[in-house]
Amino acid sequence: MTLDRFYPIFDDPAWLPRALPLDVRLVQLRIKDTPEPALRDKLTQGRDLCRHHGATMVVNDHWQAAIDLGCDWLHLGQEDLDTADLPAIRRAGLKLGISTHDEDELDRALACAPDYIALGPVWPTILKKMKWHQQGTEKLTAWKARIGDIPLVAIGGLNIDRAPQAFAAGADVVSVVTDITLNADPEARMRAWIEATR
Repeated sequence: MTLDRFYPIFDDPAWLPRALPLDVRLVQLRIKDTPEPALRDKLTQGRDLCRHHGATMVVNDHWQAAIDLGCDWLHLGQEDLDTADLPAIRRAGLKLGISTHDEDELDRALACAPDYIALGPVWPTILKKMKWHQQGTEKLTAWKARIGDIPLVAIGGLNIDRAPQAFAAGADVVSVVTDITLNADPEARMRAWIEATR
């Protein structure tokens, strides 16, 4: 399947009734610090809403829950790769995206035969403290040359004005968090993103 070029990330399925009717086709649920029963309830809500709207939902981190709930996609960071059961993930038929920041992490990710590779932060980000600073669009070009047909997701500091630079540098997909979730009118911002990426 071809991934949509616009990839918002939300921390709660409550965002989905606002996003999916706008024709958002690809979302990630990155749910942190939530007890297991509530986490599974939220992922189940998200899975069902996305399937109802024909959208793709990616589960961040929680690989066992993604398997148990019959989800379709999983995203793992490098730390998550340390503990994830990759054979079980593959047996369950989950497609897999992996975060990368440097050459060693890219080598490790490629050894997992991922369904997409994410690189970030391309621009400075306020979302979380990271040991990596701005990666720059040149690194997107280098990554795309290495990974070939595997979709490349640009994340970190993205806004609508920067999206064309990311695509021109080799990104296939642009992923955004705070540009939507901190916007005064998230729905209008998502509509603008859809217009800018399709």
